[in-house]
Amino acid sequence: MEQPDTTQISGKTPDGTAASATANGAAPTPASATSSAAGTHAASIGPASPGSGSATQNAGLSQLSGAVTILPGQQAKEAAPASGQEGMPPGMPNGSAVLGNAHPRTEAFSERDAAAAASAEVAAPAQDAGTAGTQPQSAAEAGAVPDAEGAPAPGDAQGVSGQTGEAAMNAMAQAARHEAAMKSGQSGRDSGMGPLRPSDVDFMPGLLRSLAVLLRLRGRVVSPQFLMAGLTGSKVTPQACLRAARKAGLSGRIVFRPELEDIPTLVMPCILLLTRDRSCVLTGMKDGMAEVIFPETSDAAQAVSLEDLKQEYSGYALFAAVESAPDDRAERLSISHGKRWFWDVLRYYAPIYRHVALASVVINLIAVGSPLFVMNVYDRVVPNNAIETLWVLAIGILIIYLFNFLLSSLRTHFVDVAGRNADIVLSSSLVEKVLSMRMDAKPESTGALVNNLREFEQLREFFSSSSLLACIDLPFLVIFLLLIGFIGGPLVFLPLAAMPLMLGIGLLLQSRSRRSAEASYKQNMQKNALLVEIVGGLETLKSCMAESRMQKLWESVVGLSAQSNSEARKYNNLAVTSSMLITQLVTVAMIVWGVYRISDGLMTMGALIGCNILVGRTMAPLLQMASLLTRLQNSHVTLKALDMLMVLPSENQVEKTCMDFGMLRPSFTMENVSFAYPQQERLALDRVSLHIEPGERVGIIGPMGSGKSTLSKLLIGLYQPKEGAVKFGDVDIRQIPSTDLRGRVGVLPQDVVLFYGSIRDNIALGDPTINDHLILRAAALAGVTDFLRNNPAGFAAQVGEQGRALSGGQRQAVALARALVRDPEVLLLDEPTSNMDTDSEVMLQKRLYSVMDGRTVVLVTHRLSMLRIVNRLIVMENGQIRMDGPRDAVLQRLRDRSRQSMDTARQGQGAPAQRPAENM
Repeated sequence: MEQPDTTQISGKTPDGTAASATANGAAPTPASATSSAAGTHAASIGPASPGSGSATQNAGLSQLSGAVTILPGQQAKEAAPASGQEGMPPGMPNGSAVLGNAHPRTEAFSERDAAAAASAEVAAPAQDAGTAGTQPQSAAEAGAVPDAEGAPAPGDAQGVSGQTGEAAMNAMAQAARHEAAMKSGQSGRDSGMGPLRPSDVDFMPGLLRSLAVLLRLRGRVVSPQFLMAGLTGSKVTPQACLRAARKAGLSGRIVFRPELEDIPTLVMPCILLLTRDRSCVLTGMKDGMAEVIFPETSDAAQAVSLEDLKQEYSGYALFAAVESAPDDRAERLSISHGKRWFWDVLRYYAPIYRHVALASVVINLIAVGSPLFVMNVYDRVVPNNAIETLWVLAIGILIIYLFNFLLSSLRTHFVDVAGRNADIVLSSSLVEKVLSMRMDAKPESTGALVNNLREFEQLREFFSSSSLLACIDLPFLVIFLLLIGFIGGPLVFLPLAAMPLMLGIGLLLQSRSRRSAEASYKQNMQKNALLVEIVGGLETLKSCMAESRMQKLWESVVGLSAQSNSEARKYNNLAVTSSMLITQLVTVAMIVWGVYRISDGLMTMGALIGCNILVGRTMAPLLQMASLLTRLQNSHVTLKALDMLMVLPSENQVEKTCMDFGMLRPSFTMENVSFAYPQQERLALDRVSLHIEPGERVGIIGPMGSGKSTLSKLLIGLYQPKEGAVKFGDVDIRQIPSTDLRGRVGVLPQDVVLFYGSIRDNIALGDPTINDHLILRAAALAGVTDFLRNNPAGFAAQVGEQGRALSGGQRQAVALARALVRDPEVLLLDEPTSNMDTDSEVMLQKRLYSVMDGRTVVLVTHRLSMLRIVNRLIVMENGQIRMDGPRDAVLQRLRDRSRQSMDTARQGQGAPAQRPAENM
């Protein structure tokens, strides 16, 4: 057995007495787990090592200058190397599979912990870590906490992977019973903690675990975090699972197969939806046995009898296959690249449009009844006074009209349903594209981007309005022309001559209309961009008395936009009025010609009236064609702009397969990194090289524009270097899914952005389902609870748009709590106290110091007082690293250089040199 690794952490309590805490990392012992309690304690729960039923988790408490209790799992991170798990979070088995890994937040806290964190005044002498623990007698007490689906947590995997048949199913049933016990508060107790609630522990939903296994079997290795990113809602439903599968490059559907034997071998592996919201992956069936994988317990395939599996099977399965897509060579040659996002969705709803086309056929055939009814009334009923025949014809035409009404309503409904569903899918695709867009590919103008998204409404309207129905009705003109020829003979040549004339006028005006539409689109983009700037900077405009200047600029832009729109409408109106004139001329010519034919005895009055009705029906779609072509041009311009948006590079594109590297050491490396912002020639970073070890606390200082904030953005992959490489845990960050990388880094940006909603919503922005204990702890550390004590709304207080209801310091505190809430391995803080007063800064330093031990910290600041919490200092200037070393040594070099500069300046002026006062 390995000897425990003991790390001594010393500090002082608020009364000035020395205090210490011991973090013990013990080797795994069978069927036992130890938890320490020191006053107010923090406990972390994680999976045991393979081959053991539990793992020892001893956590001590370090009190440093009155700081609050540390975030969960802090000392356990230091104890990990003792058991060969360096660089892994507490409770993580060495070499464990990715799907069995617990989330970094697999911790639970007592109510006393939450209250202590909220008060921010916890100070208690540390106790011996081994005195409070007792040996549990159940798997639940040993840290095997079931997840939301009722299956054992990764830490309860002992012996399951080797079970077969009934034993495996018994394990599943036991897990379900354990879940029920958890919900009733009868199990899951940890030493001194009380009942463990399911909301205190965050496990990845079992359905996504099954999907991750299915993807791996299909040759697509992605991380669970990659699958969860972008999913809406707090519960992973089968529909959400399908969306995640499509994101990873699989096409799938939920099917009903009540009998397992009905599942074809060709679709395996597939996901079976089990009872009690559980799932498994079916890989094969043979001789009454099924080969399945239960991701909640093990990644290894298990043999289970079909009869036992049927008892848990819900009757539904998820079939998925890898989408066939051309490789990069074909994509480069494809002229439709970037347009599939739109046309594929319309093709998906092609069955609905087929129903619309079928209804259109019947409607247009029914339309023939109206002229035939009129013709028979005038030619047969009126001359013969056949009243009975009149009523028969009237009743028949009324039935036809009623049937036409029903079919027209159904057709409109089908078009609306298809348009509504396509709108939801396409709008989601557009917003998903914007959210996943690489920052260096983002359009410069936010207003222009918003205008592109807004113009999508015009494109959607075209495919879900009467314009589409007019296009569908065009082919049926042939029916009406044939009927006119049958009834009126040569009169059919009048509409035949008018049709090419109307189409010719429309096509002639299209070239000019296209140019006008493009100019109008650009002017509208500029107008929206300016409007966004005006509304966003209204306070600045008033402060600078720049209202008149902006008003003049707005009127100039609106004038150009109105001119472009007026020109586009002019061509549209010209096409419409020309078509109306041609239609009227055809009607008059047909009546005149018809009268001559009647006088010659070649046709009847009823035939003339019927032909006149048919001509109106024939010319109606052509009359709409003029405006239809104009709308088509506008839709084409909109689609072209959206196509350009959809082909912009995205983060973690499926074509560039990102591997799941599991747990990586929280270290950063930059190798000759150079970077320039888009549309900028000046390098923001120029051949920067550095290495940050795990647990190192690094401060970065430098003048304005030296590249400090840019460096922090490259560390989390917001931008890609032009040259060189940025690595996290010795892996190039371009190979790591951005969700994995940023899930391990807590970031406080220089420009704090809050979103409309409550303070709680903004703290839990990245994970709305996070439990309140972690939110309270992070809020206490960041100082949010300090300004909420006297607010009756508490964490439900609204921050307003962009956080305008809060002061600058309060916004910064909320953003800092957001960075700390997930207990990250790395903290990246960019000017964390730029808007805080001195007292708030001192308090924040104390709180941060209590959670920095064992974490990698990168601090960008202009305040030398904040450098007390770092042990290494980097000085940047003009995008390059000028100094790098221990904090005190670098500061001394800066003082020496400052003295030399002042001495040189004094000597040049002939005055005696004086030493500057030292500020640290």
